[in-house]
Amino acid sequence: AQEPGTPLSDQEYQQFFQFLRITIQARTACELRELYGCKNSLVQRLDEYENHGAIPPGPICSELPENPFFLNFCTFSLYRCIMKQYFLKV
Repeated sequence: AQEPGTPLSDQEYQQFFQFLRITIQARTACELRELYGCKNSLVQRLDEYENHGAIPPGPICSELPENPFFLNFCTFSLYRCIMKQYFLKV
């Protein structure tokens, strides 16, 4: 079992987004995030699922030279949605 708040492994990400493609698709999840924000219960459940049951507190570090950190997981997720980089990890 992974530590709560840690990102999924590469294999878990494959399963996570495969699940989204089958049911609501990653783009739809991003639209939900953009429309309802991170306080929405469905968006929070997706964030928790993606991070082994706990949404990590900020700041969120990234390997992106142009964005080395994000204030919180929501900001990081919105960035991934806007850039369509769904598999980008911290």
